[in-house]
Amino acid sequence: MNISMLRLDSNPITTATSPATATANHRSGILGCYNGTYSCRLNQLQQRKKNPSIIVCSTTKPLASVVDRHGVSESGLSRIESLSQVSGVLGCQWGDEGKGKLVDILAKHFDIVARCQGGANAGHTIYNSEGKKFALHLVPSGILNEETVCVIGNGVVVHLPGLFKEIDGLESNGVSCQGRILVSDRAHLLFDFHQEIDGLREAELAKSFIGTTKRGIGPCYSSKVIRNGIRVSDLRHMDTFPQKLDRLLSDAAARFPGFKYGPDMLREEVERYKKFAERLEPFITDTVHFMNDAISQKKKILVEGGQATMLDIDFGTYPFVTSSSPSAGGICTGLGIAPRVVGDLVGVVKAYTTRVGSGPFPTEIMGKGGDLLRFAGQEFGTTTGRPRRCGWLDIVALRYCCQINGFASLNLTKLDVLSDLSEIQLGVTYRHPDGSILNSFPSDLRLLEQLKVEYEVLPGWQSDISSIRKYSDLPKSAREYVERIEELVGVPIHYIGIGPGRDALIYK
Repeated sequence: MNISMLRLDSNPITTATSPATATANHRSGILGCYNGTYSCRLNQLQQRKKNPSIIVCSTTKPLASVVDRHGVSESGLSRIESLSQVSGVLGCQWGDEGKGKLVDILAKHFDIVARCQGGANAGHTIYNSEGKKFALHLVPSGILNEETVCVIGNGVVVHLPGLFKEIDGLESNGVSCQGRILVSDRAHLLFDFHQEIDGLREAELAKSFIGTTKRGIGPCYSSKVIRNGIRVSDLRHMDTFPQKLDRLLSDAAARFPGFKYGPDMLREEVERYKKFAERLEPFITDTVHFMNDAISQKKKILVEGGQATMLDIDFGTYPFVTSSSPSAGGICTGLGIAPRVVGDLVGVVKAYTTRVGSGPFPTEIMGKGGDLLRFAGQEFGTTTGRPRRCGWLDIVALRYCCQINGFASLNLTKLDVLSDLSEIQLGVTYRHPDGSILNSFPSDLRLLEQLKVEYEVLPGWQSDISSIRKYSDLPKSAREYVERIEELVGVPIHYIGIGPGRDALIYK
């Protein structure tokens, strides 16, 4: 869609005020052969090369096949293969940056892709080599690469009906999940009632609502933190499971009058989870042991973050945040691996900014300008379908995220969405109402509503860049935009997205 018809905003300084069927097959497959031993699973990875008839989870394909399949240049391939043994892909904004696509591309060069936090509130849209679209919520984005093991770590909250639906959907579309998904025995279970409580909580807040996905993430983490949650390992003890579930449901009923709980609900849920427990058993793994064994055996691990740093429970725009730590610290606590083993982290950032739900958004473009950018970028939530709020790239927030996470490089996504604009703005400085400069992203929500954003205006390139695959072939103005971002945040941009497909990536 052409969005050059409207000059979105040209004031050098403006005030931005916030407005927001795998069961049987799986059991007879790989994990069924492992008998629950971690070292055997890892050994199977090594044996793939020795005996191609063995079905295993991971290895790295030869260079030529990668180039042929994805059109990755030698320099791009070198860039990817130079990433450290344990690397991560994390969001730099308020989520929805396009992390899943980069994880999908990188996964071919890693043995394991692991989720460390969040739940089905994460929506990662990826495309296979035929251009078929997949929307993932709990399953790591490495699943489309048939030799990758996908780990759902202890820091993730797992809604089993949703997980099984996702697996069934992948299987029905020809993506084998057999022996390729491991679920931490320490991960907490997210029940349907958590989702109901999420809605009741939002209704209580009325005009101060957070704008959650209503997927039950916050209530589940609340259960975890007040220590009455139920973990995956509890499914192995159905003699005590009913008592634990009764305590959890009774607590919810006491807190929320609108939540109706009785014996029938408990009985039905217990019977339901007996079936879930049987189906989940082949997936259940001590992933802390598995991950650390993998590290000691020099397996390559890619960590996939959900949401993003500006939604971090500590560092985001609290309370308009998620309930976990999508920043670098969440990798260690969500997987049980040591900080010293974590190497290169890649931050993913859109060429502009979006956020879903309520909360501060200093560089938001209001009115028709925001609408046009939203439709040009198809900015509608993967998980909820909600329209995303849109605005200019916020350099102050991006620099803050880079400081917290120590990114080795950045992936700038959706640069093509800006192609029709005659000029593009970068929010480079925050100023107090009195004109003095703020040195960092503030925690004070009132201040965020009152501050003024100072913009730099750069010329647009006004040409289609979606077919370009070499950085030097980009229009001069597009290169200047990329390089100005690098200069302002002090982190190199190594990957540039210019479309949704796997091949629509420039390696810089």
